[in-house]
Amino acid sequence: MADVQKIATREGYGDALKQIAAEHDNLVVLDADLAGATKTAKFQKAYPDRHFNCGIAEANMIGVAAGLSTMGIVPFAASFAMFASGRAYEQIRNSIGYPHLNVKIGATHGGISVGEDGASHQCCEDFALMRTIPGMTVMCPADNVEAIAMVKAAYEMEGPVYMRFGRAATPVFHSEDFKFEIGKGEVLQEGTDVAIIATGIMVPEAIEAGKTLAANGIKARIINMATIKPIDAEMVIKAAKECGRIVTVEEHSIIGGLGEAVAGVLSEECPVPLKRIGVNDEFGHSGPAADLLKQFGLCADNIVKVTTEFVGKTAASKKAVAPIENVDVRLWLDSVK
Repeated sequence: MADVQKIATREGYGDALKQIAAEHDNLVVLDADLAGATKTAKFQKAYPDRHFNCGIAEANMIGVAAGLSTMGIVPFAASFAMFASGRAYEQIRNSIGYPHLNVKIGATHGGISVGEDGASHQCCEDFALMRTIPGMTVMCPADNVEAIAMVKAAYEMEGPVYMRFGRAATPVFHSEDFKFEIGKGEVLQEGTDVAIIATGIMVPEAIEAGKTLAANGIKARIINMATIKPIDAEMVIKAAKECGRIVTVEEHSIIGGLGEAVAGVLSEECPVPLKRIGVNDEFGHSGPAADLLKQFGLCADNIVKVTTEFVGKTAASKKAVAPIENVDVRLWLDSVK
């Protein structure tokens, strides 16, 4: 995507907090000594009296956020995804999820694209962890514009929210007049041969893959599924009925994330062939983000490869059984006697 502006979605997180705070004095930000990396330092500089550095104590930070929320304050707790969802899981579950408190968790540095920090920081399990908490909304923006809109929507809604933002700069493809709605997917490109449902920084890769697939004669519907929970079941079912096959793409484990959320809808409402692209049952490792994404197949080229093979395989399978539908059963029985 040459000549396209690239901005990390964590930048949008910091910008949105600052914008919202200008109009709402009940918003506060809590950090675990990572304000510079999570980009909440932007908020800290503008509103120092409403920013609280809890130190390297994520579990305590979540407890403080929970307490503040009971007083009409809207706290945004920020840390790396590995610590926000992993280290503080029990506190999120019991102190925020169970009483269904109005706390927003902004988790940056999610996924393989954390890069050189390695497996210990490359959290590919956060969607799965947060999805299991009853009442928790789970979201991941595709670009900076959507990140800003998502944070504003999270502030406006009542209840716990988990948002994942990326470390690496990614293409900005939404226009400034983009409207975001929690729980709704976004069709970016129409198609009827296959639907590619992606989330986060994999959406720009899916867009690029869609262009290549179109040039190769495969019409792919590209869907941005920013809200992973609650999933837009209506859009998933529509895509299944009209495209007949679905590919999911996420910078997350194929276990428990977007792919399984889509699979759950399909299995109950409209079973069609499904292929999941994501991190397989393995840990990441240290390396440049761009190289790691390619190595783990989280790139446009691999989406094209997997989708092309998937469409070919499912098309061949359908073709093999199709003639049976047009055969006179009596003649067929005579032929096999």
